[in-house]
Amino acid sequence: MKIRDSSYLQRMPRNVWILGLVSLLNDVSSETIHSLLPLFLVSVLGANVLTVGLIEGIAEATASVFKVFSGALSDYLGQRKALAVFGYGLSTFVKPLFALSTSPLWVLAARFGDRVGKGIRGAPRDALVADATPEAMRGAAYGLRQSLDTIGAFLGPLAAFSLMAASGNNFRLVFWLALIPGVLAVGLLAVGVREPRLAQKQQRFNPLHWNNLASLSRNYWILVGVALLFNLGNSSDAFLLLRAAQVGISASFVPLTLLVMNLTYSLSAYPVGVLSDRLGRVKLLVGGFLLYALVYLGFAFVQAQWQVWGLFALYGLHLGMSQGILLALVADRVPATLRGTAFGFLNLAVGVALLPASLLAGFLWQAFGSGVTFITGSMLALMATLILVLSQANTREMI
Repeated sequence: MKIRDSSYLQRMPRNVWILGLVSLLNDVSSETIHSLLPLFLVSVLGANVLTVGLIEGIAEATASVFKVFSGALSDYLGQRKALAVFGYGLSTFVKPLFALSTSPLWVLAARFGDRVGKGIRGAPRDALVADATPEAMRGAAYGLRQSLDTIGAFLGPLAAFSLMAASGNNFRLVFWLALIPGVLAVGLLAVGVREPRLAQKQQRFNPLHWNNLASLSRNYWILVGVALLFNLGNSSDAFLLLRAAQVGISASFVPLTLLVMNLTYSLSAYPVGVLSDRLGRVKLLVGGFLLYALVYLGFAFVQAQWQVWGLFALYGLHLGMSQGILLALVADRVPATLRGTAFGFLNLAVGVALLPASLLAGFLWQAFGSGVTFITGSMLALMATLILVLSQANTREMI
């Protein structure tokens, strides 16, 4: 089987394709806004860098509690689609607040609503992928969904650049137009996705009961801990955008850095996912973490604009080597009836880490400069990688 064998893609379940297209449309909407939001906060609303970090961190961390309960609720009800539709719908409903914002507090409210929506939909959606996909294709399925998702994240900054140029840098108009693909995403999800039989009519139980949580494997909880430590140094992408502007990239071109990042992400996620089905997942995840550490060191010392573009491209490759593989590893290591709960705890760990990560990044940037911010992120990534390697050293997955 070749990595890009068309028959392999043709055998991919319909739900995976639909969920990928929903993510694509939603990301066009979200990334059009998010690629401009740090500059909007600083240049239009007069916020400082620490405020940017505070908004990003509070929105992510506060909403993270919903990630556990939505995943557990999808296991309890045996109904994942309705929660996914509600989550995507909430994120779309609050987007007009970005266009109406007159202070950073408005932006915080919009970001909070958007992240709550993401928290509600994330675990049920990831469990839907696993429910619909044979184990032998699981890495490819997550890779394909991530690739389609990232095409949207690629098109979003491109749309932001084009609309900003056409509108004379009218942030608010661009934010309004970004609402359209979000509405389309919710409609496609509601009509196109079918609830798999695996998630239907199962006997109800409390997935958060201690006995059920204890059935999750030691290797699963190690993954959760590694993800928590890694993300303590993985501050918001807003800091990458501010670093690009600091090096000298103009405001209208800053969104295109995310375009480059998402291009390499989208091109790598599916092939890497297929490789993980054939060669094992842990080695590829370790490689992705090490690449992240090198990229963050690069951001600490970058001086030329061309170097910034290269670092964003490598950052996208890191995402392709880690995001889908981590999800597939979780699906591999937990019972089918606890998938929503397991994804919920993973997302909780990531979300909880983002508040101190963004606050720490903002503090270090203001107190010591941007270089210390990125060096700290690199060191935390290396620590997480070491723990992952040591924990897996005696297992077959590292062979």
